[in-house]
Amino acid sequence: MIKFYKIFLSLFFLINLTNISIAKEEFFNEGVKLFEAKKFDDAKFLFERSIVFKPKHADSYLYLAKIYKEQEDLKKEEKNLETTLLIDPTNEEAILLMMEMGIERTNYSKVKELSERFTKVCKNLCDKNGKILQDLKNLEPKNES
Repeated sequence: MIKFYKIFLSLFFLINLTNISIAKEEFFNEGVKLFEAKKFDDAKFLFERSIVFKPKHADSYLYLAKIYKEQEDLKKEEKNLETTLLIDPTNEEAILLMMEMGIERTNYSKVKELSERFTKVCKNLCDKNGKILQDLKNLEPKNES
């Protein structure tokens, strides 16, 4: 009888752990769908739930940063981008968003540093670095005069 309870409890915990791991991916996937539908508050809630289950899920932080960018909350956007890069230093999209933010804030040295980092890790978005560097060149002379 004791063996039966041990087996039953083991199966119970195993099934619950499986459901939890499936649920955290569901939160993220549903959040992406809501983000694409521009339902930012609902998406934010799901990305935050995803982070509760998996605190090192870099893409959840990235999407939160994108939401805060849409809502024009620069501090929260930057915080989430920095968290994304702490978890995944090679995240191209996060580096690009940080570079765009650096240009908006006229932090040119930060943009150059991120650009060097970006060229080392880029795989899919390499062409965007040239555009940002061109924007940087266009803005620098105006800043010096």
